Amino acid sequence: MAKPQIGWAERRAVSKVLKSGSLAQGPMVAKFESDFSKFVGDRECVAVNSGTSALHLALLSLGIGPGDEVIVPSFTFAATANSVALTGAKPVFVDINPKTYNIDSSLIESAITKKTKAIQVVHLYGLPADMNQILKIAKKHGLLVLEDAAQAHLAEISGQRVGTFGDAAAFSFYPTKNMTSGEGGMIVFKDSSAARTSRLLRNQGMEKRYQNELVGFNLRMTDIHAAIGIEQLKKIEQRTEVRIRNANFMNSRLPATISPFTPGDLRHVFHQYTVRLASNRDAISTELSALGIGNSVYYPTQVHKLPSFQSDLNLLQTQLATEQVLSLPVHPSLSKRDLLRITDGLLRLTEKYL
Repeated sequence: MAKPQIGWAERRAVSKVLKSGSLAQGPMVAKFESDFSKFVGDRECVAVNSGTSALHLALLSLGIGPGDEVIVPSFTFAATANSVALTGAKPVFVDINPKTYNIDSSLIESAITKKTKAIQVVHLYGLPADMNQILKIAKKHGLLVLEDAAQAHLAEISGQRVGTFGDAAAFSFYPTKNMTSGEGGMIVFKDSSAARTSRLLRNQGMEKRYQNELVGFNLRMTDIHAAIGIEQLKKIEQRTEVRIRNANFMNSRLPATISPFTPGDLRHVFHQYTVRLASNRDAISTELSALGIGNSVYYPTQVHKLPSFQSDLNLLQTQLATEQVLSLPVHPSLSKRDLLRITDGLLRLTEKYL
């Protein structure tokens, strides 16, 4: 399903850090933050040890806490809602658009209460959410907007990159993501004071040693991970183009009824290539695996139905998506022969089962 591409440039960069003896957060982290800032329109960036930490610290730095509510989708990885709950706030779940799998912007206003403080938007699978409408709703109701861009490096809306629309954004560099630092995350801030708060929180509440201003965490990124991230960032554009080419090739061979939907003004960066199978999804998945074709379900469970949240909400489109989606390999290491095997295998099985 994924194949992290680690080359000699990354190995040399890590070796240089190891030889320096300065392994923890240091000059390489600062450079990675600076380089990533250019990547997201010169917004302030704060590197942390994971994408989940990025979401958590972004919310805390924006002032989210006990008594607040944050609107989130339920069709996502649990970290989206976990990050809200970890602040003491309550995640309020909203259904998705069945074509894009992103939060349905037409349903957001009905979920807003006097306690609502923010909307946390997920750009799922690398497809941007309906940010223009979401920002209008946020402005109307005085709400903050946090973009969960963990899967959406270089995704765009009318030429503007995701991560630059809201008050803050969180990116992930987990090994399966479109770029990796081995492990890590990056918070992107519109406001410099929120960025400073985040820097304090990631480092025991201090900027200067032993001068703790807040009760904080140890969520720092290491220079080892940052060195990998710096090199990966240089290659992300070219690798993203390959992902898009691979996806377009697969689209050309698969029926439009099952292939991913991409509106014309959006740049989908295909963290996952996700098809929709109206029936027998699990049987098709099993047979694809037997053919040696990687596949996985992202995501098989509605987050609001997890034991950690136990909501009684009925989110029909979210439920259907958990029962029907199936993701296939689309990463840059695939050859044309691989893509033919994947699409041929799926075509044969859809003829059999659908």
